Amino acid sequence: MQTEKERTDHLSCDTCGRRFEPGEVEMTCPDCGPGLGTLTVHYPYEAIARELTRETLASRGEPSHWRYLEILPVSERPGALHPRVGWTPLYELPALARSVGCARLFVKDDGLNPSASFKDRASSVGVARALQAGQAVISAASTGNAASSVSLFAACAGLRCVIFVPQGAPEAKLAQLLMFGAEVLAVRGSYDQAFDLCLEACGRQGWYCRNTAVNPYLGEGKKTAALEICEQLDFDPPDAVVVSVGDGCIIGGLWKGFCDFQRLGLIERLPRVYGVQAAGAAPLVAAFERGARAVEQTVEARTLADSICVGRPRDHIKALRAVRESGGAMLAVEDEEILEAMRRLAREAGVFAEPAGATGFAGLCRMSREGLVGRDERAVVLVTGNGLKDVQTAIRAVERKPQAIDADLPALERYLAGLVPGG
Repeated sequence: MQTEKERTDHLSCDTCGRRFEPGEVEMTCPDCGPGLGTLTVHYPYEAIARELTRETLASRGEPSHWRYLEILPVSERPGALHPRVGWTPLYELPALARSVGCARLFVKDDGLNPSASFKDRASSVGVARALQAGQAVISAASTGNAASSVSLFAACAGLRCVIFVPQGAPEAKLAQLLMFGAEVLAVRGSYDQAFDLCLEACGRQGWYCRNTAVNPYLGEGKKTAALEICEQLDFDPPDAVVVSVGDGCIIGGLWKGFCDFQRLGLIERLPRVYGVQAAGAAPLVAAFERGARAVEQTVEARTLADSICVGRPRDHIKALRAVRESGGAMLAVEDEEILEAMRRLAREAGVFAEPAGATGFAGLCRMSREGLVGRDERAVVLVTGNGLKDVQTAIRAVERKPQAIDADLPALERYLAGLVPGG
C-alpha cells in the first residue's frame, strides 16, 4: 500500500506559496490561517503520466471517480465505501443548445450521485482519509448537501458524524442526515456562523474536519467531475464550463482537475470556467468585478438557493484564481432566473435540479445574451443537486397546479374540452 508521501508530492499555500511536505500540515497554512491559507495538493505528475494514460483509463471497468486513484490523496479505495460515486451522465441537448445560443450544450447531472448531490465526490474522499488517519469522528458544517453526503459515507464506514446546519435548512436534506444516523445540530444563525462553530469544535474535540474550504483533500474529490468531462468528450474539453458557486470549492476543484489532466498530457487545452452566484449572495462576483484576488467584504446572504446562500465564501482564493487563470468570469443571476432555469431544465432536458443545481444553467442563459459564450462554442453546465432536495422551491417554480376533477368520464371530457370540471 502506498503511503501519503508516495501518493502526493507536496502542498502549497494559495496565498504565500509556502511549501509543505505530505503529513506536515493537514488543513491550512499556519502562517496565513483559515480564510487565506487554503492549500493546494500536488502530485509527482511526471511519474504518474507514465501509468495514467488514455489507454489505461479506457481499459478500466470502474465506472466511478475511483478510476482516478493515482491522482487522489488516498492510498486505496476503502471497501466500506461501496456506494458508487461519479461517472454521472453527460447529456448532449441539441434543442436546448439552439434555444440558448451555442453550438453544442452538455448537461452533467450530478444529482444522480448516491446522496443526490455533487458533494459525494468530496465526502467519499474525506471519509477515506479519516479512515486512513484512524479517526473515529467526522464533522462538517453545511446548508444540507455536504452534510447529507458525509453522513451517508460515515454511516458506511462506521464513523460517528456530527453535523452543524443553519436552522433554516430544507427538511428534505435534514431527513437525509437523520436517516443516515448523523448527530444534527441546528445552529440558530447563518451558514457562516455554523461553519465557524464547526471549525472550533473540530479543533477542540479532535474531530476530522470535512469542510472543503479548510481541508485541501476534499477538493481533490471535486476535481473528478472535470476528469470525467474530459473522458466523456474523448479528451477534447469544451470551450466553457459553467457551475453554481457558494463557498467556491467546486469551481476551484474543477479547475484543478482540468489542470491536472493537462499536466499529465491527457488533454491539450483548458476550458474557460464560469462561476454563477445568486444576486443576493454574490461576494465573489463583487470581488471579481473589483479585480481583487480575495473576498474582502462579506454580505448578508439572501437567496432561495440555500446551497449557495453564503455571505463569506471560504474557498475564495481558489475560486477567483480559477476564473481568472482560465479566462472565465463570475456573474450573478436573480432568484427568478433560477426558478426559470429549474423549469427549463426539467421540461427541456428531463433534469430535475434543486435551485443551486440550476443556477449554473441560469448563468449560461445570461452569458449567451451577453456574448460570453459564442454561437460556435461548446458548453458544459453542471447540475450539482437533485430537485427532491428542496421540494417546496420546486413547487414554487412551476406555474400549473393539479386540477381536481370528479371520478367520472364526463368530468374528464369537460376538462379536456376546456370547461371547468363539474363538482
